[in-house]
Amino acid sequence: MVNFEFASPTRIIFGKETEKNVGRNVGEYAKSVLIHYGSDRIKKNGLFDTVTGSLKAAGVEYTELGGAMPNPRLGLVKEGIELCKKKNIDFILAIGGGSVIDSAKGIAAGVLCEGDLWDVYTGKAAPPASALPVGVVLTIPAAGSEASKFTVLTTENGWYKRAFNSEILRPRFAVMNPELTFSLPPYQTASGIADIMSHIMERYFTNVEKVDLTDRLCEATMRSVIANAPIVMENPDDYDARAEIMWASTIAHNDLLSTGRVGDFGSHQIEHELSGIYDVAHGAGLAVIFPAWMKYVYTHNVSRFVQFAVRVWNVDERYDDPERTALEGISRMEVFLQSIGMPITLEELGIPTGKDKLDEIAAKTFEERGSGVGNFVKLLEKDVRAILEFAKA
Repeated sequence: MVNFEFASPTRIIFGKETEKNVGRNVGEYAKSVLIHYGSDRIKKNGLFDTVTGSLKAAGVEYTELGGAMPNPRLGLVKEGIELCKKKNIDFILAIGGGSVIDSAKGIAAGVLCEGDLWDVYTGKAAPPASALPVGVVLTIPAAGSEASKFTVLTTENGWYKRAFNSEILRPRFAVMNPELTFSLPPYQTASGIADIMSHIMERYFTNVEKVDLTDRLCEATMRSVIANAPIVMENPDDYDARAEIMWASTIAHNDLLSTGRVGDFGSHQIEHELSGIYDVAHGAGLAVIFPAWMKYVYTHNVSRFVQFAVRVWNVDERYDDPERTALEGISRMEVFLQSIGMPITLEELGIPTGKDKLDEIAAKTFEERGSGVGNFVKLLEKDVRAILEFAKA
């Protein structure tokens, strides 16, 4: 186990009707708030009125900015920054899932950023020392951004997708009512599940030894997601199953499962280029890339993949053939993803697989990221290209 510091200061406000008290939650920090959201769905289903009514009752003024979309855009973030400066807004309230929250974090950091915000995302400039506080009303469990220090944006200039992380970005609170996820379309629910699983697996596949406690925490969280996924796909209004998935989304990315170990995140970086160029759902992209990555790297540490197969997927261990056990675990993961409606190949995802297209993804993976991607196995551009070949069909 390696040395670590752990702090997860985001206050989790979990359960039925918790969104009705968001005005009081925001009022602890500010009296002028930007409500940031995606589509008008939150107005049609009444959530917007519930939140704004609560803000009014708490004496909090609000300005709204909708339009956040999957793979959130830098252009809208810049619009939000100017709006906050013009209106002297001192708090950002994100209503939505990871894309909205990431966009809100970008706005929060950009308001207090002296230079070009995109330079922060590309690593050319250091993050600002502080950001406006952010709060969340979560409607899509997936990215875990509601309690993480990460934000990801896509620039329209060249369609690059980049991330930066800083403790200044962790939301002050996250209001999490599983009932708000009942109306999610099946594909969005499934994409969220794939994203959650990927966040856990990025931490699980590590070269650090003697991390049994966090191994078990990762495995238990994955098994809970696997058990509840078919329930929510079959019965979207099952509160208890939705609650398990929603809480797993937070645990998967609030850094608890990272303690004492070094994660990988190579698959995420490859997928960021995929969704940056082709605007696919992030979770769906990960459902394609992660199994391909596994097939390429599993021989680096077969015993860890055997453990994954046995403990997570209930594979009977073949002591005489560990590689067969490891590959069966990867296969069962693919079957699971397919069972909830996720693609597992680039062809299914609708991504062109010509040489020039795959070369572009591989090349962009390394722009501004240095000489290697990932940690479990340090990937070079040729390795990313090979992984994309595994993912083709």
